[in-house]
Amino acid sequence: MAGSTASQIIDAVGGPRNVKSLTHCATRLRFELGDSTRVDQGRLDTMPGVLGAVPQAGNRYQVVIGGAVASMYSEIMALPEMKDLAAGSSSSDDDGSAGSGPRSNAEVKAEAHAKGRGRVGWLDSFFEYLSDSFRPILGVLLGASLIIALVNLLISVKVVTGDEANTSLMFIKAMWKGVFYFLPIMIAYNAAKKLKVDPWLGGTIMAALMTPQFTGLSSTSTWKGVTHCVENTTLGTSSCSTTVFGLPMQLNDYSGNVFVPLLMAAVLALVYHGLQRIIPESVQLVFVPFLSMIIVTTLTAFLIGPLGVWAGNGIGVGLAWMNAHAPFVFAILIPMLYPFLVPLGLHWPLNALMLMNIQSLGYDFIQGPMGVWNFACFGATAGVLVISLKDRDQVMRQTSIGALAAGLLGGVSEPSLYGIHLRYKLVYRRMLIGCFVGGVVIAVLGWLFPSVIASGATVHGVTTTAFAFTSLLTIPVFNQMWVYAIAIAVAFFVSMGLIIVLDYRTPEQKAEVLAAVAKRDAERAAGTTAVAGSASAVAAPPASAADHASSSAAPTTVVAAPIDGHVVSLDDAGDAVFASRALGEGVGIQPTASTATVTAPVAGVLQTVAETGHAFGIRTDDGVEVLVHVGIDTVKMNGDGFTVSVKKGDRVAVGDALATVDFDKVKAAGYSTTTLMTVLNTASLGGVTPRTGADVKAGDPVLDVTR
Repeated sequence: MAGSTASQIIDAVGGPRNVKSLTHCATRLRFELGDSTRVDQGRLDTMPGVLGAVPQAGNRYQVVIGGAVASMYSEIMALPEMKDLAAGSSSSDDDGSAGSGPRSNAEVKAEAHAKGRGRVGWLDSFFEYLSDSFRPILGVLLGASLIIALVNLLISVKVVTGDEANTSLMFIKAMWKGVFYFLPIMIAYNAAKKLKVDPWLGGTIMAALMTPQFTGLSSTSTWKGVTHCVENTTLGTSSCSTTVFGLPMQLNDYSGNVFVPLLMAAVLALVYHGLQRIIPESVQLVFVPFLSMIIVTTLTAFLIGPLGVWAGNGIGVGLAWMNAHAPFVFAILIPMLYPFLVPLGLHWPLNALMLMNIQSLGYDFIQGPMGVWNFACFGATAGVLVISLKDRDQVMRQTSIGALAAGLLGGVSEPSLYGIHLRYKLVYRRMLIGCFVGGVVIAVLGWLFPSVIASGATVHGVTTTAFAFTSLLTIPVFNQMWVYAIAIAVAFFVSMGLIIVLDYRTPEQKAEVLAAVAKRDAERAAGTTAVAGSASAVAAPPASAADHASSSAAPTTVVAAPIDGHVVSLDDAGDAVFASRALGEGVGIQPTASTATVTAPVAGVLQTVAETGHAFGIRTDDGVEVLVHVGIDTVKMNGDGFTVSVKKGDRVAVGDALATVDFDKVKAAGYSTTTLMTVLNTASLGGVTPRTGADVKAGDPVLDVTR
């Protein structure tokens, strides 16, 4: 389809009438659709500018864009066909017909009841609530973490002093402390907006608990005989209580808290929407906010606030205990879990815990191990970049450069995950080893060299007092910075090395890339030759018959059958990819024996040997690249029935054994036994001629290659 990427995305999700709502997070467009079965998943997966598409429960769909998601969202909303959605009206009904303007509350309620959410729809909603409560403030959190990193770096190199008398330093601290001090108000605003409540009302209620009047209640000098305070030796804080309206009220410092505004906003939504149902519309503007403020502020001060602080402190103390008493488990568990949590958006609770730890404990110990995962992820991307440079794969080179820059400088892993890692499943096998080794390093060094926090207490592991996006720029925010730096370096280079040595693609995927590169090079060469030929045609004398005879005597290579069987065309082999000639011209051989030894069809060096024994790539000394693929989809057998006789880098002669295959077992597993053989660099050669329709023995010629 012609048109912009924005219009192509809308078309691929079923058209504008299928879009009920559209929002976006840091990297993804979040659609709520009328009918998710209309989505063209394959088209989205291959669309330029789209890193991936993720279906969710309840007709929800996420399209991963990366760092440019905000501009893509704006482009989509600016499309003429999206004007109804941009204006806030319904863009479709359930039957796909055009909407007729904003729907009434009764219609919306009836639709919600009739829609039948998926079994995990509530879980999707919960994590969307968390995500959308934090997403709008990620920028200021990142900015604050970079300011902290810069300050720590300047102090460490003694450019500035870290004492409280340094007014310049205090001014700079105010820049980032403002973000964390007023974080509850920001989160309350976003959470209320997500729940379709006046966001200023949510921010106002949290602000009330942070005013000098409320915080002054804990001052015993002001309220003698009324306020009682108890020291918490575990957290190094004091807990005070007083009496308001004759009822006991626990007083807390809510600055930097994240649990309380999330709980408060949920209760506010119930109260707010309940009041809207019972108060006449003509006076809702006055009385809904008025009563909501009184009811929810009181509930938060007496109940929700203390409950949120108690829950947050309890979880923080529990994790701190685990970090202190089982540091190896903790330091390895976090980086091993994150690769599976982030793609699903399930990492938000841990992010909330990091902020809670900073508020309650004064430091966080989760971000150190989390940084190990991030750098293992970036190391895998760096390995992909190295291979793409070697293979001259322009598409993957551009993807990996962008993803690596976003990771190393911004600490954002989604471009790597959705652009590369989740598309090539072998990446995870390599990357998880980097996560594990990096976790072991941070566990061992963190135990041997504990850090000392501001209170003077000793903590095992790497800590930080800031919420940091774990990138190269934020390394200075970590206590025991050298321990953290070593751990992330190990994770990065282990993942990178494994990708470079073992590759991130299956033999078929690699062969397809090499074939595409060869085809591109051949087309460029043909274009250059055509231009040169047309320029010299006027001056060139007519060719003689002898010249034609001489030019037609091109060198040839004969490719032999690797097994006994019947030779068929790729069109009849039963695999659409091979039939398309994307992997070059070749033949299929239907084996006659129940067990056979697959032999080398040409002499050369093995460039590829699949661990599963189903595929082999051989390059001859004169540059012919031959792929032998035993069976169709047999990679799914994971080597069962295949015994490999060679390894990558071995030199073989025609007829040398590559593997022994039990074709009866292949049939029993439900897979085709047809063995496919192609010349991968067909496009750069003079020609490849198949010899089909005959019964052959291993070693008989089946392909003639003209160079």
